[in-house]
Amino acid sequence: MQSHFSAIVIDDGPGPDRAALKQLDNSELPHANVTVRVSYSTLNYKDALAITGRAPIARSFPMIPGIDLVGVVEESESPMYKSGDAVLLNGWGVGERHWGGLAQRARVDADWLVPLPTTFSPREAMAIGTAGYTAMLCVMALERHGVTPEAGEIVVTGAAGGVGSFAVAILARLGYKVAGVTGRLDEAQYITQLGASIVLDRAEFSAPGRPLQKERWAGAVDVVGSNTLANICAATKYRGVVTACGLAGGMDLPASVAPFILRGVTLVGIDSVMCPREERIAAWKRLSTDLDLSKLPHIAEEIGLSEVIATAPKLLDGKVRGRVVVDVNS
Repeated sequence: MQSHFSAIVIDDGPGPDRAALKQLDNSELPHANVTVRVSYSTLNYKDALAITGRAPIARSFPMIPGIDLVGVVEESESPMYKSGDAVLLNGWGVGERHWGGLAQRARVDADWLVPLPTTFSPREAMAIGTAGYTAMLCVMALERHGVTPEAGEIVVTGAAGGVGSFAVAILARLGYKVAGVTGRLDEAQYITQLGASIVLDRAEFSAPGRPLQKERWAGAVDVVGSNTLANICAATKYRGVVTACGLAGGMDLPASVAPFILRGVTLVGIDSVMCPREERIAAWKRLSTDLDLSKLPHIAEEIGLSEVIATAPKLLDGKVRGRVVVDVNS
């Protein structure tokens, strides 16, 4: 095992020098029971916030961002894994409280890892990453609450982004009629290629609306929050289900109780970070059957580790479509 590795390292403080590509020694890795030789990671919205300092994502410094990783076990003190096992990780506070995946090596707890499904190559697994896994958790929640394709239209916000792209693709493959919402109408063709039957302008949802609106949605996957989530709840059908997994539009929810007490609407919170291991494994198993892998080249682009810092502000400014896969060895 080589003693040095490359990593994106964030130090405390503002400015362009906050993050840098550095060489680290294995002795600097945090304490945990499994060491992974990372092959791919990702650049997520949360990672970009941490790198740019636009939000206090990193809780200690120095910090290696990267909430996703896939690779091969090099050393293990846990009976759960042995050297050579292919594994992946999503969430669990890596890139926030514990060094993450935007590095050639990571040391993590065995409980945070899941076996890499044989259906996916390492690169495909990261093209899916937290975004696809979160989208699958949303779909599973809709199903768990009885929302079937026959129930009616499902609305997906942020449809040109990571979670939204996968939610559209998965729901369409399962036979649902999907409406994609985006602030980038120039991406309408991309969203329809993923399976949406209609693409709607984000502006229709982002302003304050009436507390109870004409019933339209049987279900929803929302990554935006704020007025958008409030308007979706207000227009959800009787006993419809809304899954909420993001806050791109804000942490507030200026809503009324009317949809919940007059129409029996269910609002389901989706947390991908601390989701129990059994449910993670179930979600990845579903992804292996319910995601059309031919869609991945449309959803994901690849960059090298040296390009991460420059790409982060572009992602936050809405200039990146879908997913960003990071080859940590280039």
